[in-house]
Amino acid sequence: MRMTVPVAQMRIARDLREAEAALDEALLKQASLLATMVTARRDTGGEPFVGQEALMRLTKSQQTLLSAGGELARVHGRLLDVQREKGVGEECPEDEKVTPSGQQAA
Repeated sequence: MRMTVPVAQMRIARDLREAEAALDEALLKQASLLATMVTARRDTGGEPFVGQEALMRLTKSQQTLLSAGGELARVHGRLLDVQREKGVGEECPEDEKVTPSGQQAA
């Protein structure tokens, strides 16, 4: 059975919002982990560079998530372009508008 355009739009919008929220949640969890790791090192009297490699890997992981968020914003922008090109659907709400380059509009 084929999916209708309105159903496809609703599913894509839902999944896109969930993916964006999941990235934000992952960043928040990693930021919390980073703070806990540094606090634990300080509060337990650890040497200044104990766990340094783990901290560096965690910050690299955070950078990867930030890059993924930028790419997801570009996906959002391109989907808006497709929507306009096809002349279907509604515009994003003002607080969710994204430009084709993936940047949130002011």
